[in-house]
Amino acid sequence: MYPEELVKPMREDLTKIGFEELHTAAAVDAAIAKEGTTLVVVNSVCGCAAANARPGARISLQNTKHPDSLVTVFAGVDREATDKARAHMVPFPPSSPCMALFKNGELVHMLERHHIEGRPAEMIAENLKDAYNEHCS
Repeated sequence: MYPEELVKPMREDLTKIGFEELHTAAAVDAAIAKEGTTLVVVNSVCGCAAANARPGARISLQNTKHPDSLVTVFAGVDREATDKARAHMVPFPPSSPCMALFKNGELVHMLERHHIEGRPAEMIAENLKDAYNEHCS
């Protein structure tokens, strides 16, 4: 587990743009079960989360279509919530950071760590925008 003072600014990268932090398995289940689309970001302390994932998520929201709900869990901090979010992402193996788009509770798009690491934030954002344009209203 990482100390809260270390992860606070990393959490705020997402919460200040409208992401809701989830800390329990029940909160994750409720968020994913909502009607409509939900983007789940598994946040992380790693460099690719700071340089690529969080900026990519932010840039992706500059789109005509976007998810109805934005939620995040923090790997290495919110263990129960992260484990539950990852359970909804099966058959994809656990990775962090990662991003998953759900529509009416079903996984419709997944970006694993290997899709994020080493790729510019703009490329990640374009991938997400394509998914929003296909699945979001």
